[in-house]
Amino acid sequence: MKILQNFSQYLLKILPIITYTLYKNELGINVSTNKLIPILFFLKNHTNSQFKILSEICTVDYINKEKRFEIIYNLLSIRFNTRLKVKIMVNELQPIDSIISLYRSANWCEREIWDMFGIFFINHPDLRRILTDYGFEGHPLRKDFPLSGFLEIFYNELKKRIVYEPINLSQQYRLFEFNSPWDNKIKA
Repeated sequence: MKILQNFSQYLLKILPIITYTLYKNELGINVSTNKLIPILFFLKNHTNSQFKILSEICTVDYINKEKRFEIIYNLLSIRFNTRLKVKIMVNELQPIDSIISLYRSANWCEREIWDMFGIFFINHPDLRRILTDYGFEGHPLRKDFPLSGFLEIFYNELKKRIVYEPINLSQQYRLFEFNSPWDNKIKA
């Protein structure tokens, strides 16, 4: 733990890091989006870090924040047997530089984030949907996306083809009254 604290202090001195966190022997650093590529380049190639492996990129949607998406790059240094989380915050309209030139494994992750959250990656060589249908509108993992979607897709036996129809949900609201166990007081 002491080595990790010393390493975090070292990174704070030489990199433009906004903040850092230590949690369960893992270091997490928050950086600005315009400094992402130089910081990742440094972390990959510097002698004291050597984070050569990008294990994954994940995204969290905080719908009530101004910068609602937090993108987390999980890095691994085999030489020093350490992990590092590099975090950036973006809004839904802000594009991010692709890191494929540094880590080839980012290709699939960036495409998945584009498909599920709608975050655009600049200079990505093949940014297209991978998990949803080509005609799909919207991004399913955004918290403002309707859970049922916009279209219903089914095979129509009479027309002998797949049919796309807008969803019409007509459900009456019902009131449920449940008895609470705390309301029924047992008298002895």
